Amino acid sequence: MKKIAVSILSVLFITSAYADTNPFMGEHKNQIALHIGQGVNSGFLVPPPSQFVPFYMLHFQYSQPTTFFKLPARQSINIGQTLGFGQKYGWDWDKYTIPMIFLSEDIALFHGEKWYFATGIGAGLQAQQNERLGAKLLFQFKLIGGYKINDKWAVELFMQHFSNANTATENYSYAFYGLGITYNF
Repeated sequence: MKKIAVSILSVLFITSAYADTNPFMGEHKNQIALHIGQGVNSGFLVPPPSQFVPFYMLHFQYSQPTTFFKLPARQSINIGQTLGFGQKYGWDWDKYTIPMIFLSEDIALFHGEKWYFATGIGAGLQAQQNERLGAKLLFQFKLIGGYKINDKWAVELFMQHFSNANTATENYSYAFYGLGITYNF
């Protein structure tokens, strides 16, 4: 048991994120990203990848490196568009085709030479309120797994959750699983 505990702690120590390296951007000071997401009908913060719905997200992100309590991070401005088509699970997804803008902070928790695992938080606005979220105000939570193709390009798998954080009567949330590509310059 002691060997297993030492092995786990060694792996965590070796791969833990440190602020002297930024796994998102390396030595670069700017990053742009394009994310495409598939909607999931779930109210959970981390939804199970089931009940996929005809609801999608296109999301453009501009980021700069920063730190968060000595952990490497990136601060971003995000412009997104949700796209809904048809009805499923009792929801009319056409009603949720709405543009949004938000600020976010992604924080690297662990990383290696070519990969990283991060979490993110954010806040912003959607252009109109609806019966699914009940407010224009949005809060965002994100889990990210990234792989660096080279110094400039990376791909990311993500889970992204938007809700109003119970600031309105209705709060069924939006949730997406998706793929992103980043470019550093």
